[in-house]
Amino acid sequence: MKTLAALCLLLALSGCSSLLFYPEPGQPITPTAGGLAYKDVNLTAGDGTQLHGWWLPAKPGVPLKGTVLHLHGNGGNLAYHLGAVAWLPEQGYQVLMLDYRGYGLSQGKPGLPTVYQDIDAAFDWLEQQPSVQGQPMIVLGQSLGGAMGVHYLSQHPQQRARLKAVVLDGVPASYREVGQFALSTSWLTWPLQVPLSWLVPDADSAVYAMPDMKDVPVLIFHSMDDPIVPLSNGIRLYQAAPPPKVLQLTRGGHVQTFGDPTWRQVMLRYLEDPQHFNGVRRLGEIPNYPPTKAPETETPQ
Repeated sequence: MKTLAALCLLLALSGCSSLLFYPEPGQPITPTAGGLAYKDVNLTAGDGTQLHGWWLPAKPGVPLKGTVLHLHGNGGNLAYHLGAVAWLPEQGYQVLMLDYRGYGLSQGKPGLPTVYQDIDAAFDWLEQQPSVQGQPMIVLGQSLGGAMGVHYLSQHPQQRARLKAVVLDGVPASYREVGQFALSTSWLTWPLQVPLSWLVPDADSAVYAMPDMKDVPVLIFHSMDDPIVPLSNGIRLYQAAPPPKVLQLTRGGHVQTFGDPTWRQVMLRYLEDPQHFNGVRRLGEIPNYPPTKAPETETPQ
């Protein structure tokens, strides 16, 4: 019990903000491993922190359709999230991938609210790029990146006004509720899920910021099979968002959406007309993940 009390005290003192982030330093691969052209991008946050990103230009010869700012989830670094956007350049979208402070080659230590300065630096960098001017702009936020993006945009209407759409994938509606869910999955922490989860700061959670997204269409991908961020989060975000909005239910693990060409096509079709696209509804045609062995035929009882 002394250990538990010490843990609770530590969580309370830290505000749990740092527990949202699991950065991996270094750069194990570059986009060239996937046959992609890219350039390293160096950005400076408002507090002087030096940040790193990758710029993936649209494939030569393909008409430019717009710019995507990708905000990845809480683990790894750019290299671990490349697959989520590697398919976009050949579809005519140029992409800025950002590593938050403490991730990859970026300096500093991640935490709220300082990490919002990193998103601000990404917007500032994009504003200075000639190829971005006059082109549609989209924010693609996955998991924690989507939650931070929604909160940031709720506080920056001038940045919302630049966007054609926001696409969210596996985004937690409430940091506290996801923390409680994680604690409930182990017999060891199940009895403590309520008291410990209340130590998680929740004011910056996306569900509270969603009502401010009145001037930008939102597409919410959420897997019915997500073992990390339950489907109830996607539903809550959809309910909180003003129209136009789409909740696209998918299948598969946490933020594995764009590994399936079905959902890539859904995103592309959505970006053609975010104001009117309604999504794909016939989920019975989409197999579950991982593929399950067909049951053996049984003799009727």
